[in-house]
Amino acid sequence: MPASPYHVAPMSSILFTSSSAFFTPPLIILLAIIIDALAGDPRWLYRMIPHPVVLLGKLIAVMETRTNKAEKNSWQQFMAGVQTSAAVIGIATVAGYFVATLCYSFAAGMILLAVLASSLIAWRSLYAHVRDVMVGLDSSLQEGRVAIAHIVGRDPESLDESAISRAAIESLAENFSDGTVAPIFWFALLGLPGLCAYKAINTLDSMIGHHNERYEFFGRAAARIDDAANYIPARLTGFLIVVAAFLVKGANTKNALKAMFRDASKHRSFNAGWPEAAMAGALGIALAGPRTYEGVEVLDQWMNENGVRDIGPEHILRALLLYRVAGGLIMALLLGLAFVIYSFS
Repeated sequence: MPASPYHVAPMSSILFTSSSAFFTPPLIILLAIIIDALAGDPRWLYRMIPHPVVLLGKLIAVMETRTNKAEKNSWQQFMAGVQTSAAVIGIATVAGYFVATLCYSFAAGMILLAVLASSLIAWRSLYAHVRDVMVGLDSSLQEGRVAIAHIVGRDPESLDESAISRAAIESLAENFSDGTVAPIFWFALLGLPGLCAYKAINTLDSMIGHHNERYEFFGRAAARIDDAANYIPARLTGFLIVVAAFLVKGANTKNALKAMFRDASKHRSFNAGWPEAAMAGALGIALAGPRTYEGVEVLDQWMNENGVRDIGPEHILRALLLYRVAGGLIMALLLGLAFVIYSFS
C-alpha cells in the first residue's frame, strides 16, 4: 500500500534526523544564521507576507485581550496568564512541528527549513540597529538619540553621549543572547518546534512580562518561563564574549571572565547580567547602573563598576567587533558539531 501523503513522522525523526544524513540540525541552523547574516529580514518580503513574530504578537494580543480582565483577583489573573502562555507556546510548537514534517519530506526542504529558521534569528538586524546608533552619534547627539529610541525603552532626550553608548552596548550584549544564541541553541537541541516554542516564549515575555498594574500577575508566568528558557543561552553568550575577547586586539579576556562571574548576579535581570558583564569587562567599560524608564529610576548595579563610564561611538565600534567575532565562533562550533554528527551517522 502506498504511503499516505498525510503521514506524520515520529517526533524523534523530525527533531534529529532528515531525509539526508548530511543535513543535521546543527548544519541547518548554521545555514540559517548565514542566510540571516547575508540577507537579514528582507523588507520587500515582509511587505507581502507577515513576519512569524508579527503573527505571534497578534495571537498574543488577541488572547490577552480576551483573558486578562481587571475584575479578576490576582490568582485568577495569574492562572489566566498561565493558560494564555501555555496556549501560545503550544500553538507555536505544533506549527513548527508540522512545518518541519513538510520540510523533512523532500531533500530541498532542508534549504527551506534553514530559510524559515533564519527569519527567527536576529543577528543581522541587531547589528544594524546598534551600528545606526554609532553612526548617529558620530553625526550628532540628536541623531544618536533618534537611533537609540528604536532599541531601548529609555527616554532618549534624557541621555547624553555616554548613556546612549552604554544603552547601545547593553542592548547588543543582552539581545545577542535573546535574538541569536537562544534561537540557535533551541533549534540545535529540538529542531524547528523548539525554535518556534522559544520565539513564542520570548515574544510573550516582551509583550506581557512586565511589572505594571496590567501585567503584574497575568504576565508573571511568561516572565518566569522566559527566564528558564534563557538560562543556558545567556551563560553561553557570556562565555562566547569571553572567548571572542581573546581573539580581538585590545579586548581583555581575563577581565571579561572576572567581571562576568563577579557582577552577573548583581544585575536586576536573572540572565542579562552574564553577557552584559562579560562585554563590560572585555571592553574595560562600566555598563548598566542606575537608569530611568518612563520617568521611573531603576537602581541597577554597575557591571564592571571600575570600568570607564565616559564612553562614545568608538566603544560601540569595539563592541560590534566582539559581536561579529562571537558570531563567527558560533558558526565554527556549529560546523564542528555538524561534522561530528555526520561522521558518526
